[in-house]
Amino acid sequence: MTTQAWLWWTSGISAAVAALAALAEHRRTRRRDLDKVGWVPWNFIQIIAFLGTVVAAALALKLG
Repeated sequence: MTTQAWLWWTSGISAAVAALAALAEHRRTRRRDLDKVGWVPWNFIQIIAFLGTVVAAALALKLG
């Protein structure tokens, strides 16, 4: 597997993590029991995953 393929896989996986974090944050804001806040920083995870997606895709395009 080439470096470019690894970067595309990394980009895809981090995009999936960003989508999962967005879904989790949406579920947390719509929760019924307001006392169950949760402890996972979904917004931070979403931002980091999105940045990872952009960086990996940009590097994969540069290698191609």
